[in-house]
Amino acid sequence: MLTLKLISEETEHVIKGLQKKHFDGAREAIEKVLEYDKLRREAQQKLDTNKQQQNQLAKQIGSLMKDGKKSEAEDIKNKVAELKAADKALNEIMDKAQSDMTEVLLSIPNIPNNDVPEGKDANDNVVVKEGGIKPNLPDDAPCHWDLLKKYNLVDFDLGVKITGAGFPIYLGKMARFQRALEAFFLDEARKSGYLEVQPPYVVNEASGYGTGQLPDKEGQMYHANLDNLFLIPTAEVPVTNIFRDVILEESQLPIKRCAYSACFRREAGSYGKDVRGLNRLHQFDKVEIVRIDKPEHSYDSLKEMLAHVEGLVQKLELPYHILRLCGGDMSFTSAICYDFEVWSAAQKRWLEVSSVSNFESYQANRLKCRFRRSDTKKPELCHTLNGSALALPRIVAAIIENNQTPDGIKVPKVLVPYCGFEYLDDKNFD
Repeated sequence: MLTLKLISEETEHVIKGLQKKHFDGAREAIEKVLEYDKLRREAQQKLDTNKQQQNQLAKQIGSLMKDGKKSEAEDIKNKVAELKAADKALNEIMDKAQSDMTEVLLSIPNIPNNDVPEGKDANDNVVVKEGGIKPNLPDDAPCHWDLLKKYNLVDFDLGVKITGAGFPIYLGKMARFQRALEAFFLDEARKSGYLEVQPPYVVNEASGYGTGQLPDKEGQMYHANLDNLFLIPTAEVPVTNIFRDVILEESQLPIKRCAYSACFRREAGSYGKDVRGLNRLHQFDKVEIVRIDKPEHSYDSLKEMLAHVEGLVQKLELPYHILRLCGGDMSFTSAICYDFEVWSAAQKRWLEVSSVSNFESYQANRLKCRFRRSDTKKPELCHTLNGSALALPRIVAAIIENNQTPDGIKVPKVLVPYCGFEYLDDKNFD
């Protein structure tokens, strides 16, 4: 959530930032916030004035009663009663103005960093780095969904029977391969100084609002209506909410956490080739990295996170590129975002496998996540960051397509010690 201080002091900068993000009605929304704030402050000023008058009149009542002037004291008591009645009305005005202002603030996205390029959609994203070598496959090389069926590694139909489309069942070596990837990603995160946590897979409404999934992504989340709980779309939500309503000491920063979780997304409106096979699922596994940092250090943290994710795709020997997202393609909460995409050789297209974002103080303001500097001891908003490190389905799709051989699908060398076999196929393993 944008701070009221930022909106009040840099109004035009905020409006231009929201327009860069293609937020409809940016000026109207900001003007509403300022209008509600004015109403709240005016009511507060009147309330403060009334309190002062009541204190003064209370002293007069005591003096008059002491002098035996009961009639005059009763008149002043009536004035005090009138002021208290006015206080009630002013408090109601303040509460409504605050509630209305908060509702508008929650609907306003974060503003982009100055380094974010202009643009409307994914076509305007900027490639900032490329790596790896694309494999040369025959034009008729099968895509991963055909290979998965050939080697009996994933059963999509059985998943439909049990749950529905987008909930595949992993079999035999593929189930072991999934666990190998998860363990590899968690080990690499631990080596980079991230403390592993095992979070809940469902969160309450406050957690959804804290990280910005609510109200923006409410329709994309699975909702357990009876308990008003939400299945997590990413471990970012529970892990970041660990620090909701917390004041940290400067010496504790940066905080680095990682977590494996299943992720649940409704993906409403998805169709066509983008949802075939493992390209887009309703349930998938992912390892997430999260950082809480000081404002002046958060962009150094972002660079370290990008380097960490790049190291993962390099070790998996996948061709990749890194995109800096344009204003129109960024998430609701991010101030800057980089996407990692790996090359899927049989599909002949890039697949997104990670987003690494700096939210600056936007999430922290919603979370009330603050820190005290060692010199001033005054609480300030932290900066929060997160990244996929990594999401499994499209990584698996790219590995399967890029590494297909007549003998089966060759497992990247770095994963062999984790899974215990060199080829993904339908043969048994010990």
